[in-house]
Order: sequence, then C-alpha cells, then structure tokens
Amino acid sequence: MDLKLPITIIDELTDDEIRSKGELDMASGEIRNVRCEDAEAVGERVPASREDYEFSVGVLSNGGRDIEFRIEADALSGRYFVTPTELLELKGRAAKLFSQAPPKLH
Repeated sequence: MDLKLPITIIDELTDDEIRSKGELDMASGEIRNVRCEDAEAVGERVPASREDYEFSVGVLSNGGRDIEFRIEADALSGRYFVTPTELLELKGRAAKLFSQAPPKLH
C-alpha cells in the first residue's frame, strides 16, 4: 500500500510551538517533505535539537475533523517518524476519520 497523507507537525517548546507541514507514509511511519511554516524562526537547526524542545505531535485532518498523534523526532538526523505501535493505532483512527460523513453546516 502506497498511502501518503498530508499532516501538520507541531513541535512543542517550553514557551512556544513551531508548526510544519509534512507527508506521513502510512506503510512505514516515516514523515517526509517537512516544510516549516516559519523557516526564519527555526533557522538551520531542527526543533528537536533545541534546549527548549519538549515533544512533537502530528495532526491529520479531514472534513473539519482532526486527530492528533505522537511523533518521534530524532535530533541528530532531523527526521520525524511514528512508532509502529502508534502507527497501528493511527491507522484505525484514520479509517474512522475518513469514513465519517462531513459535519453538517447550519
């Protein structure tokens, strides 16, 4: 299965957050094509290498609904990924997200 989904990545810092866009490979859990929304704020360093870095989460959206999941960030390589256990749970949650009818607008 070659399913890659667009996600939002949120790197939580002590007093701030850094948002990026990326592409989650649902087969491997790898996150590729990461593009920071505010590249000047990050500079050359990946957020996970900063002293004030706390954790990263991903957000998958569809039809006005979101699901949040944990992302691992490797400070040395600058790569993001989802663990196999988290990916398995995410696949079930994503299936529900994409199979639900969109919310009704009033």
